[in-house]
Amino acid sequence: QVQLVESGGGLVQAGGSLRLSCAASGSRVSINVMGWYRQTPGKQRELVATITSRGSTNYADSVKGRFTISRDNAKNTVYLQMNSLKPKDTAVYYCNADVLFTTYWGQGTQVTVSS
Repeated sequence: QVQLVESGGGLVQAGGSLRLSCAASGSRVSINVMGWYRQTPGKQRELVATITSRGSTNYADSVKGRFTISRDNAKNTVYLQMNSLKPKDTAVYYCNADVLFTTYWGQGTQVTVSS
C-alpha cells in the first residue's frame, strides 16, 4: 500500500508563492507518474501538473508559466512550486501517484489565495 503525505499548503496573498511537497512511501517498485490535482467545492477534481520518472511534465493551461512540478526519484517526492498565485488558484491540492496500474491519492492540502 502506497501512502502519500502532502505538506506546504497555507494562506498567501495574490502574487505570492507557495511550494507543495508530497512524499510517497510503501512502494516496492518505482513510481511512474506523480502529479498534483486540485478541487474546489462543487467542482470536479482537475489536473494541475504531472511528471514522469524520466522528468517529462504536463501542465494545465491555467498554470503554465506560473507553476513548476519537479521530483526527487531517490526520495519518492514530488514538488509543486507555485508562483504568481491568483485567487482562482484557491483549492484543496491533492498529490497523486500511479504505481502498477493503481492510482493513489494523498489526503489533500488547502491552498488559499487572498485578493
